[in-house]
Amino acid sequence: MLLAITALKMLAELALLALLGRGLLRLFLRHMAPQGMASNPFLWVLDALCKPPLWIVARLTPRHLPEQHHPVLALALMAGMWLALTWLKIEWCLRIGVEHCR
Repeated sequence: MLLAITALKMLAELALLALLGRGLLRLFLRHMAPQGMASNPFLWVLDALCKPPLWIVARLTPRHLPEQHHPVLALALMAGMWLALTWLKIEWCLRIGVEHCR
């Protein structure tokens, strides 16, 4: 069970960092090199990593919500998921003993 919690927490961390990196890179490219957004390989990788959380948000939110809000909602969802999994991991480690969690 601890392995599953840790793996899910790691996936939430990866998605959270990818969403943050994607947002920062898009912001930087929009101001510095708007013509380079379509050909940036780092942005392609971050877009690919962000697809699952964005897909989940698109399925959970109402259709009338503009798509431009999905990255912020995905960021909030992944942050909440990370916090919940961190709490679950702490509870699990306290139950089985901290020395078994290392």
